[in-house]
Amino acid sequence: MTITVQGIEELSTLPGRDLGHTDWMAITQDRVDIFADATDDHQWIHVDPVRAKDGPFGGTIAHGYLTLSLLIPLFGELLEIAGVRMSVNYGLEKVRFPNPVRVGDKIRSAGKVASVEPVPGDGVQMSLDFTVEIDGAAKPACVARAVYRHYA
Repeated sequence: MTITVQGIEELSTLPGRDLGHTDWMAITQDRVDIFADATDDHQWIHVDPVRAKDGPFGGTIAHGYLTLSLLIPLFGELLEIAGVRMSVNYGLEKVRFPNPVRVGDKIRSAGKVASVEPVPGDGVQMSLDFTVEIDGAAKPACVARAVYRHYA
């Protein structure tokens, strides 16, 4: 379920708030191949299912940065921010990829608001802790703190 907040004032009430989980998203070979084309990262563990079958993961895996980039659409399932003039991705802190995402896996994200602090220009900086889970796996695919700025 998506949480909706209205404006900077309501955003400022969110530190410590658990945003819940997104729906599951299937990771397909087509998605991995498109990402490989977009980034010019055609390493065989990502794009060669025949060779990867005998590799360390028993098949192709998603790029770590693909998993990380999927936080953008997944975040939209957790929180909708209305009543702001502009929102920008300000950066990332401590990104880790503890477990590979195999093609065919389903992933989802869990999120929690770590902090919301004022910044110059009538805005706030919001830090969120994300965990990308793999259906049926004990270890997550990705853990990251994302930093966004929102302006009234």
